[in-house]
Amino acid sequence: MKKQVQSMDKIPILLLAAGSSSRMGRPKQLLPWGKQTLIEHQIETLLKSDQPVNVVLGANSKAVIPLIKKFEINVFINKNWEKGMGSSIASGICQLSEKSPSATGVLITLLDQPLITATHIKKMVTGFTQGNQQIIVSQSASGWRGVPVIFDKIYFEELRRLDGEKGAKILIQQHKQSVSGIACGEILEDMDTLENYQEMIKKDGII
Repeated sequence: MKKQVQSMDKIPILLLAAGSSSRMGRPKQLLPWGKQTLIEHQIETLLKSDQPVNVVLGANSKAVIPLIKKFEINVFINKNWEKGMGSSIASGICQLSEKSPSATGVLITLLDQPLITATHIKKMVTGFTQGNQQIIVSQSASGWRGVPVIFDKIYFEELRRLDGEKGAKILIQQHKQSVSGIACGEILEDMDTLENYQEMIKKDGII
């Protein structure tokens, strides 16, 4: 049997930031986070993981691009962002496959999880084994499992077929036998409302 070797290749990160933030009532990408906007904070955090960062934009892209063009990242535009997260994942994977054809996997993460750390991302990448059909999910202290998540390249075709509001969770459910978790405490909280946002700012010690 062929010995599996841990991948030392870069695992591209796909940051999903294409939504219109309808529940928030204002663009999440542009929310203040310390002395930056939320999207700047997220990109800086992800770059500290030493993995290539790709950002999927859609709504508000014209306002966001001038803020993030200073970073060494790839920006992908999802023209069908209104269809939902599944559409943004599919669009991102298609563009990523063209930009990084040698990628052995992808790490998908969300704009609205600003407590995620570069340390956690590094742990996930370290746990990835090239060609082992892995799905590595993040696991909270309460047992919730989900994004950030790493998918082996074998799942790219299924990711390309996602559409509508359903994200990558459906693949995690369909391939349970291949899923493993990386514990990360209480950093998986996301924010859909201004109340959530204000609570997270306080928790992160920004105000």
